[in-house]
Amino acid sequence: MNWLYLVGIILFLLGLMVSIALHEIGHLVPAKLFGVKVTQYMVGFGSTAWSRRRGETEYGIKWIPFGGYIRMIGMLPPRPGDDPNKLRNTATGPWQGLIESARDAAQEEVRPGDEDRVFYRKKWWQKIIIMSGGPLMNFVLAFVFFSILLVGIGLPAWAPVVSPETSTCVIPVTEQRKTCQAGDRPTPAAQAGLKPGDRMVTFDGHKITTWEDATRLIRSHGPGPVELGVVRDGKPLTLDVTLIAQDRPNLQDPNKIDKNVGFLGVLPTEVMQRQSMGEVVGYMGELTGRVAGSLLNLPDKMVGVWHAAFSGEKRDPEGPVGVVGAGRMGGEILASDLTNEKKIAIFVNLLAGFNLAIGMFNLIPLLPLDGGHIAGGIWEGIKRAYAKIMRRPEPKYVDIAKVLPLTYAIALVMMVMAGLLVYADLVNPLTLTG
Repeated sequence: MNWLYLVGIILFLLGLMVSIALHEIGHLVPAKLFGVKVTQYMVGFGSTAWSRRRGETEYGIKWIPFGGYIRMIGMLPPRPGDDPNKLRNTATGPWQGLIESARDAAQEEVRPGDEDRVFYRKKWWQKIIIMSGGPLMNFVLAFVFFSILLVGIGLPAWAPVVSPETSTCVIPVTEQRKTCQAGDRPTPAAQAGLKPGDRMVTFDGHKITTWEDATRLIRSHGPGPVELGVVRDGKPLTLDVTLIAQDRPNLQDPNKIDKNVGFLGVLPTEVMQRQSMGEVVGYMGELTGRVAGSLLNLPDKMVGVWHAAFSGEKRDPEGPVGVVGAGRMGGEILASDLTNEKKIAIFVNLLAGFNLAIGMFNLIPLLPLDGGHIAGGIWEGIKRAYAKIMRRPEPKYVDIAKVLPLTYAIALVMMVMAGLLVYADLVNPLTLTG
């Protein structure tokens, strides 16, 4: 195995663990700020690799780096009318027994003096802030990573600079070859003396700033002589070029052919073009919409993952990918032949996209996700506002324990989905090349 591939996987897992740690800090800080007793802050699952107690909270790292949690006391309210000093009968119904067992487990952590430090007794808006802190931290991380990518590194863009891969002969669009053969005529660019590295700056007096500008001007001009302004080794030059007419692929639809358009015969150079902070917002907004669409279509996407895992079908590039698959992508990035700048850009983009997806997935209004607790807080706020307007007695706390059967069912589905993604990422991984 290429050692860079292994380093890429390790770096991605480290980035994932940092993201998880900050996600949980997003819950931890407001929880402590509002007086909720937090007994554990853990990054990872499984057995504990390292831990240290500070005050009332145990901070630690577990061996399986695929998640994390903080343990807040009193997540579930006691059953109405319960006397904590008396024993009561256990419910015999399977679902009711499950709910009561969960209530008992939640109450066992509450010690004398902790009555006002339990989660369920906090104001509804405090619950929303506590549970929103994790996803919000993921969004902040995504924005930071996207800012580093766009502003600090840049996005790949075609520049109007003659590429070293530019052919010196005219190759018909119907022929799938890149090398010249005997009888091929030279391109107008070769005849005019254009060289790799020349930057095109003007065309027939029109300014060129992007490759799209150059392509549009060349094609629309048609065959005939024209003055082309270039910069070579920092010095401006004017070249006399005679364009020819050629059939070329349509710019919007490569399957279509545009007949007899102007042809110069140069290829652009790919560069990393830095963007403004305003572009970061638009870029992240566009990806957020795409991730939201993927989440809405998640059942269909998972069917595609099933077929890819067990029928060998090609993975959907827009489909879900698990931690194992993303880690393999991290290894693939570092082991590739790309420039170091591109490797960093793709790696940062991968971490940013993963944080964005984690944040949005956690906002789904279903337990055990953060969004389920947020929905409970919102519902409690609506009930209290309605009671206040109608001058009715203040309602009791929203009892999320009542939806525990659905919560366990959803948790089971999530575990099955996670297992399916791991299997698909192992047997039919989604690679950077599709």
